[in-house]
Parts: sequence; structure tokens; C-alpha cells
Amino acid sequence: MFNKICIIGVGLIGGSIAKVARQKGLCNYIVAFGRQKGLTNLQAAKKLGVIDEFYLDIELAVKDADCVIIATPVGVIEQILKKLKPFWNEQTIYTDAGSTKGSVVDAARSVFSEMPSNFIPAHPIAGAEKSGVEASQVDLFKNKRLIITPLKSSCPDALNKIIKFWEKIGSNISIMDVDHHDAVLAATSHLPHILAFSLVDLLGKKNEQVDIFKYAAGGFKDFTRIASSDPTMWLDICMANKKEIVLLLQQMQEELGNIEHMLVNNESQQLFETFTYAKQARQRFLNQLDNHMSQSITFNVQPGGKLRGEIRVPGDKSMSHRSIMLGSLAEGTTHVTGFLNADDALATLQAFKAMGVEIEGPNNGEVTIHGVGKHGLIEPKEPLYLGNSGTSMRLLSGLLAGQSFNTILTGDKSLSSRPMKRVTDPLTAMGAKIETQEGGTAPLHITGTSELKGIDYLMPIASAQVKSCLLLAGMFAEGETKVTESASTRDHTERMLNGFSYPVNVEGNAASINSDGKLVATDIDVPSDISSAAFFLVGASIAQDSDVTLKHVGVNPTRTGVIDILRLMGAKIEVLNEKTIGGEPVADLRVVSSQLKGIDIPEKLVPLAIDEFPVLFVAAACAEGQTRLTGAKELRVKESDRIQVMADGLQILGVDAQPTKDGMVIQGKPIDSIGGGEVDSHGDHRIAMSFSIAGLRATAPIIIKDCENVNTSFPEFPTLATQLGLNLK
Repeated sequence: MFNKICIIGVGLIGGSIAKVARQKGLCNYIVAFGRQKGLTNLQAAKKLGVIDEFYLDIELAVKDADCVIIATPVGVIEQILKKLKPFWNEQTIYTDAGSTKGSVVDAARSVFSEMPSNFIPAHPIAGAEKSGVEASQVDLFKNKRLIITPLKSSCPDALNKIIKFWEKIGSNISIMDVDHHDAVLAATSHLPHILAFSLVDLLGKKNEQVDIFKYAAGGFKDFTRIASSDPTMWLDICMANKKEIVLLLQQMQEELGNIEHMLVNNESQQLFETFTYAKQARQRFLNQLDNHMSQSITFNVQPGGKLRGEIRVPGDKSMSHRSIMLGSLAEGTTHVTGFLNADDALATLQAFKAMGVEIEGPNNGEVTIHGVGKHGLIEPKEPLYLGNSGTSMRLLSGLLAGQSFNTILTGDKSLSSRPMKRVTDPLTAMGAKIETQEGGTAPLHITGTSELKGIDYLMPIASAQVKSCLLLAGMFAEGETKVTESASTRDHTERMLNGFSYPVNVEGNAASINSDGKLVATDIDVPSDISSAAFFLVGASIAQDSDVTLKHVGVNPTRTGVIDILRLMGAKIEVLNEKTIGGEPVADLRVVSSQLKGIDIPEKLVPLAIDEFPVLFVAAACAEGQTRLTGAKELRVKESDRIQVMADGLQILGVDAQPTKDGMVIQGKPIDSIGGGEVDSHGDHRIAMSFSIAGLRATAPIIIKDCENVNTSFPEFPTLATQLGLNLK
């Protein structure tokens, strides 16, 4: 890629760059520049073969170099740039490896008056306890994150070449703006180092320090490992990024003060909630890492068994999302019971906390929301991370389009690959200002505006998320916003808006709204999620001698497609104890074993069961005869391509399942319909749970890979499934 690379600062980072660049054949010649006091280190670098030559004169070092990499502590970068200035070459690409980027950009502007277009700031997230060129490693950056923070003035050719350079080194590339980088690194790297230094400093000064360190366990060693880092380097980093660090230290002191208060006042439940949320949040953080630092979860299901018993599945995910959104915008205090304590719904809850809403809980499914009113949200300090939740991202994009502030919506790898144009295109037609990545994917950069205009929108594909997004945007738009569906979809948003006293007009498949209303706080009882109940409706239907009762399930007619389809296939499902709570119909569902028959699934039922088709495919595999699904193209753009992924897995298990562009054709067998094998859920929670249920009719064990995201919608699934009789580990 380069003929000559000059590395300024051949320590752990600079030396490792040189080693891997040489091994990968990314350059012909590597030289280094350093000071007289670093002569011994430079001599060692040459002796070890890390570099070809070194210079104490920067002019000689950079002469004819087509890439210059500054790998010094950030505190001396301005001095380095001053030395480079007389010999700056517009044809050379310059980059760095500094841990803070704001200070690097400020240094460049101080020296050059503006950031040179051929200087591309970068930061490899990698390190080791030892420093110096002797500690350099050829694989230090392999599968590690490399953040590049280009400016608008950055030369595209230089940027692309630096990206390719680090990709060839083996790094995973992220692009970030400078301020965001420094805020993120302050939280995830700089603050933890300060806490580790401080804890060891505190304990090291105690009289009983010998006993403290003598009896310290592995956790203490792991937590304080980073206190072994180079003090000089970390002094530079902390001073360079002190603005962000000081803010976090203040927040940390407040958090510690809250914990102190809980302990002093014996508030054990609140302390338990704090620890529980932190545990769940840490798992969400781990799930974000593309290099799979978290241990993968695999389900192992032994064949056969039956389901018997009575359970209540967790709260409805759709309603849990909407209760937080509308409760936050309401005037007054909203109390929610039955809230789904799972990652997706918690992502929405955390997003509104970040926008200034005081929310208590969840505590045993109870949440208290102190609403700020329709126009009371404040700008979040950081991008809103929504994990795996497409509902959060699509609904929030509409709600935030009409705010007075700007926001960035991000998510995990799966969410960041899902199409968002279905919401951003109609929102843009309303006057919203939303920037997406190429292909219309997240992150979404939303510029708030007060100039939204209502539109009359005919939806090309039935989608409750798109409908809800536009209705929420319509609350902030001038004139009427009308959304007409091609087929009925779940109507939780319309029902809940009315429950909060916000007028929504519904006529047939059309819903309309305007900005004249206001939301008034109310109490919400979230029923059990029929999408979660669906796994046991199918399981009890296909497994002999099964009898299951599912308590307090939401049976909103826009959600009961799974019951209708199973009944058409011959399932024996009773609806008991029907009642209406908070405008939503609920009932107990009893299901017993039956011999299912294949059917052509009516297209009118498809939008009413769109989330339940993965497990319905399992039902079809166990039915007698052919089952055909059409009109379900929406399944290809869920958490995974659910048509293809389910077809692939069913075929591995010996099922004749043929995918089509908008559905599937399955040839079911009533006996020995499903074999064993290893399938991949592709990180899709509903795929993982569906193949688990298939184990009830399998003839051999089923191994299901990549099941972490079951926590996003139904973390209790393994427990409840085994309680009823599924042999799952």
C-alpha cells in the first residue's frame, strides 16, 4: 500500500503497527523518528527488525515517506506537528493513534490554523500491560476496534487508504465524529482507568495494606489490572480529555451517593434493582461487541417430551414500548404494571431517561413514569443506543423528528443492518430531516424541526411499526396526518393514544391524528404477550399428551392471527375468562394436543401473525400435508431473513421446506417429522425459540447456536419452557 512509512514514536503501538505492516507486506520500507533520550529504544527497534532505520532528524525521517504515523502520547502531538510543519507534504498521508481526538484536532488547528485534509485521525482500541518496543506484538490489533474520526474537510482518498490500511492489519473499523469518540472513550476507558488507579491508591495507603492485598481475590486483580498502565501516558490522556472525564466523575459521584443513601437507609430493594439493571446493562454492552467478546449462548434440546401446566408469560413487548413513550410525553404520572423486563423494552426506557424523563423501575413489572409533557423532552448527551429493538428505532424516529433538538439513534449489528427507509421516506415527505447510512440503515441522524407537515400516506406494505411511527410524528405536525393500511395490523398505538386522552380517528384501515391534542397520564396494565405465548400454543399442539393454560394473555383482535391459523390447522385452543383491561381485551388460553393439518394460510391473517410465523413453520412441519404461506415478504426484513433462516434450519432437520419470495411451502409429516442437527438462529430470538419448540417432535437432539438475543424479548423462555416439560439446556 505504501513505499515508505515513517513512524513517530516506536513503542508498543508504533512498534506493533510496524511489525504487522511488515508481515502483511503493506510497505517496502519502515523508518522511525525519535528524540535523543529515546535512542536506546530506537536502537532496540532496529536490532529487533521492527524498523529498517531510525533518525533523530525529523526532516530525514519523513523525506519521501508516503505515510507518516504519529504514535506518541497525545500530550506531545502538538510539538510533533510543529516539527513536521516545515516538511509537510500534501502528497503524504498523515495519521495518528492517539487515545483522544479532540486534543489532536485542536493541536493540528493550533499549528496549521485548520486541520490539514491529508491528516486522518485514528485510534486503535488495543493495548497491553507492558510498554516499549520490546512489548510490540504482530497481532495486537487483530479483531480489535479501530476508530477513525474524519472531519468534513478530510480528503476522501486519504481516508479510504487509511481505512484499507487498518482493515489489512486486521482491525474492525468504526467511523465516529471527534466529540462522540471522546465522550465514548471517557466512559469506557478513561473513567475505568481513573477508578482503578484511585482504588489501588486508596487501599495502598491503608495501614492494613498487607492484609488487604494478601486476601484480595481474582475480581480485585481483574478490576485493578489497568492500574498497571503507564502513568505518564494516562496523565496525558486525562488532561487531554478532562472536560468529558470531569462530567463523568460528577455523575459517578452522584451514583455512589445514591448507593450510599440506599445502604444507610436499608433500601435493599432499590439496591437490588440497581445491581440487576447494571448486570443487564453490562450484558447489552457485551452484545454490542462485534468481536464476540461475550460468550455465545447455545440451546441444547433433547428430543421428545410434553408440555403440561399453567404459566403466565411476560408482558406484551409492543405495549411495554408504547407505555414508556406515551407515558413520558404525558402530563402527570403514569403507573404501568406487567411491564416486560427484557432488553428491547429496557432500551426504550433507557432512551427516555436519557432525554430527561424520570422513570422508576421496573420492579416486578411495575414502572412509574413522571411525564414531562408533549414538548418536555431534552436533548440526550449521547446517541441513543437501542440494542436489537427495531420497534424502538422506528417509533422513536417519528416521535423525535418533530422535537426541538437533534438526536442520533444507533443499535447493535443486527439492528444496524435492518432497512429504515420504510419510515425515513414518509417522514422525509412530512418535512423531517433524517440522515441514514448508505442503503438506508442506522445510525439515524435526526435534525429536529418544528416544520413537519401532515400527509395522507397509503402504506405499500402493512406494518404496525411504520403506522405507529407516522402517527407519533403526526402529533407534532401541522395539519392532519392520515395513514391507510393495505391490511389491518396491530392497533396498540391507536388504543393507547386514546387511553392517554389523545384523539385518534380510526375508520376502517385508516387512522388519522393532528397536533391539537395532549396526553394525560393514566394507569396501564400490560397483558401477557401473545407472541411469547405462541411458542407454547404450538408446543402443546404438536406434543402428545400436552395440556397448557396460559394466563392473562392479550387477545387484541389485531394480534390473534396465530390462534386463528392454528385453529384452521385443527388446534384445540379455548379462550377463557375474557375481559377488557385498559381498553385491551385479555383472556386465559388453554391448549391441548391435536393432530394438525396443512393449510393455505389466508393472506388476510398474515399481518395479524407476522411475528409468530417462525414457530408456525414448526407447526406446519408437524402437520399432515402441505402448508403454504404467501404475502409475508415482511419476514425477510425482520431481525433476520426469517423465511430463509427458518427454511435453512428446517431443511437441516430433515423437513421439506421450500422458501419463496414472500413465504414458504412446507410438506408436513405427522410422524417422525423433525430430525436432529445443529442450526443457527443468526442472532434472532424468535428463530432460537422456535427451533427449541421443534425439539418436542424431534427424533434426535437439536443444537441451536447464537441464542443470546432471546434476552431481548423473552428472557424467561428457557425457565418457563423447562418448567412445562421441554428438555432444554
